[in-house]
Amino acid sequence: MRPRLLAVIAGLTLLVSCSSYKKPEPAFHEELVQPYTLAASDEVRIIVFGQADLSNTYKIDQGGSLAFPLIGQINATGKTPKQLASMIRARLKNGFIRDPDVSVEVSVYRPIFIMGEVRNAGQYAYLPGMTVQNAVATAGGFTARARQQDVDLTRQIGGEIASGPAPITTPVRPGDTLYVHERLF
Repeated sequence: MRPRLLAVIAGLTLLVSCSSYKKPEPAFHEELVQPYTLAASDEVRIIVFGQADLSNTYKIDQGGSLAFPLIGQINATGKTPKQLASMIRARLKNGFIRDPDVSVEVSVYRPIFIMGEVRNAGQYAYLPGMTVQNAVATAGGFTARARQQDVDLTRQIGGEIASGPAPITTPVRPGDTLYVHERLF
């Protein structure tokens, strides 16, 4: 009788632990295979080969634009670095430089935000390859009251805000917000 009771208890425990799992939003993973798009607070390194005075690091302002010498404001939000390079190349070619060769790369990604039951909630620098677990570690780790399997991730996808559960192995993107919930007991 005892082995059967232990098996039932083990089965119920397994069933309860599985029922607390929430599947992450499919859009979170679809976003990871898309090319990186620029947004406010990203810093880009723009190189115009043969034009040292134009090559520099530029920050995208809160309006989503960056000011570039000779051609003025450029809307960078939602553009990939490659698309931004093409836009700059086209504008420079229009009366400024005969055949410009332009390269754009992200030098500093926009920050991530970590809230809730972590030791040091706040804004942190994004590092490529970062997961939810790495981000929480950056914030000093979970507090004693944290529900470690219950982290919500909020991300802007295609101009809309998506929010949902995220296992600790979920990759984080620049601009994401993580919220670690408190456990009840």
